[in-house]
Parts: sequence; structure tokens; C-alpha cells
Amino acid sequence: MTSNARQHEVRIPAEQVNYLIATAARAPSVHNTQPWRFRATDYAIDLYADPKRKLEMDRDGREMVVSCGAALFGLRLAIRSLGYMPIVESFPEPPRLRLLARVRLGAAVPMTPQEYLMLEALPLRHTHRGPFAGDALPAGLLSGLQHDALAEGATLALIDRALAYQRLADIASAADRQQHRDPAVREEIRRWSRDADDLARDGVPAVAFPAGTRRVPGRLPQRDFDLGRSLGLLPTEGPPAAATAVLLTTGDRRADWLRAGQALQRVLTHAATKWVFASLHTQPLENASIRALIRDRLSLPGAPQMVMQLGVSHTARSTARRGPDELIEPC
Repeated sequence: MTSNARQHEVRIPAEQVNYLIATAARAPSVHNTQPWRFRATDYAIDLYADPKRKLEMDRDGREMVVSCGAALFGLRLAIRSLGYMPIVESFPEPPRLRLLARVRLGAAVPMTPQEYLMLEALPLRHTHRGPFAGDALPAGLLSGLQHDALAEGATLALIDRALAYQRLADIASAADRQQHRDPAVREEIRRWSRDADDLARDGVPAVAFPAGTRRVPGRLPQRDFDLGRSLGLLPTEGPPAAATAVLLTTGDRRADWLRAGQALQRVLTHAATKWVFASLHTQPLENASIRALIRDRLSLPGAPQMVMQLGVSHTARSTARRGPDELIEPC
């Protein structure tokens, strides 16, 4: 880049780099693997996937890229809190497959009230595996979440018909049973689940999953992180979810996965401003043929990237995150 062009770029304040990375790292990730790394230069922050943290069952890296997309939205929101518009270049150097996005500071534009609320809610947002409160969702929230998805190039399809829900529940249950019988899947869950005394800042801690896998009416099957070890500390009894939705993209390639992650984090963070949280169901989506089956059986207008159930909770137990120093991509 010429020095002339550099004159029109905004330098990233060095003292804000750790803040930007820490805010991005509040994103959800499958098994809380946190499969992202960052490299900051004077004028950009690059987002990389970290294949060392990719799950074995995520053979194509789809869930890894979706997780990184969620981190990308958090980075964008953090840049907005500095008073700038983020400029995102996806896959800026195609031969470098791990490099997913390059983000620069654009025009100076004040943060909106809604963006400020989302930034405040970011530490509260968590994957909700316990019971919901049973309260009705705030009026207008679901349509607002659908608008969020559209703004990120995705679609949030509500599963509000009994037949469609039952079809989804049947597919999800079958996928859950199949995975539960797979020794490799069980071993990977053991690797990424933590007991109450574990101080690790990744993985799923005991306070974030229940002991046992008792089925709750109105709740899709959740992944069994306990595996009969009596580690889980969350209760299982409680009201069902208030809404079920599937996040869709027009295609099912890396660009769609990155887009889906950004839409996911925008939807979840907006919901958290209203104390609404989501249980995320990835088991039925880890196989491309099952994703296609869900699309066909539910007549969905796109490729399913995330299944979620939403409900109100009056407490928030967000899981730990690694610090910025652990997330820097070496030069």
C-alpha cells in the first residue's frame, strides 16, 4: 500500500488492541474451544482460524468458521465502541486458508444506543443449557432478531408449527443418539468438559451443563457433557423454551459459514439485552447430509447453520475466556 493511501487510513490505537481482542473473544464456540487467533498491525486486525482447536467431528471446519464469524461480529462491535465504522475484508488473501478476515477502522460515526446496549450485554451472553424462567419473550423481540439476521445476510426461520418442530426434534434426537454411541465423540466431550475445580479458561465448565440428560418437553436434546460422571451443576427441571429457530444462509460454503457466525452473535447479543438467552444445538448440523435433510423436511429457504431455542433467564453464567495474550497469532 502506498504512503498516499496510508494517509487516508485510521491507525488502530495500540492501547485498545487488547480490548478489541478480548471483546471479540466473548463469542460462542462449539465446546467453548475458542478456535480463533488475531494479529494486529498499525492499521488492521486480522482474524485467523486455529485448526489446533477444531473438533475431530467438525471435519470440514464449518463449526470452527462459524465460531470465528461470531468473534468477527464482536470485533466489529468493539470497533464501533471506539466511534468508528468497521471495514471488513473477508478472506483477504485466498491462498492463506486460515486468514478469515481483515478489519480496519473506517469513518468516525458515533455508536448507536442499540449498539451500546449490545456491548453492555456481551459479557452476559452465554449458551444456556439449564431451565428457562418460563416468562414470555418481550414483545417484538423475535421480529427484531429476524431483522438482525437479515442485516448480516442470513435468515432466522421460526419453527412455530407443531409438525415442523416434531420433525426437527426427531432428527435432532436421532443425531444425538448416534453421536452418544460414538467413542470418539465421547472422548472429545471428555476432553472439553471441566469439573467444578478446573481453572481452565476454555471448555465447558460444570456450572454450564446439567448432570444427566433427562428429556424436557419442549426442549430439543442437549449434548451430554456429563457422560455419567455427576459433574454437571445445572438443574434439569424447568419450563420449556419460548421459541425455536434455525439460522439459515443461502449457501453452505466457507463464506456462508463466516456470515452465519456474524449473524449468530448479533442475534444472541441483541437477545441478551432483554435477558433472553439461547440453547444452541449443533449435533444435528455436523453432517452435510443431515443439514440437507433438515432443510428438506422443514421446507426451509436456506442451508441450516444453527438450531437454537430461546427463553428468558434471570441469571447469567457466562463461561471463561482465554486472555488476549493467548490469542495472538505469531508473526
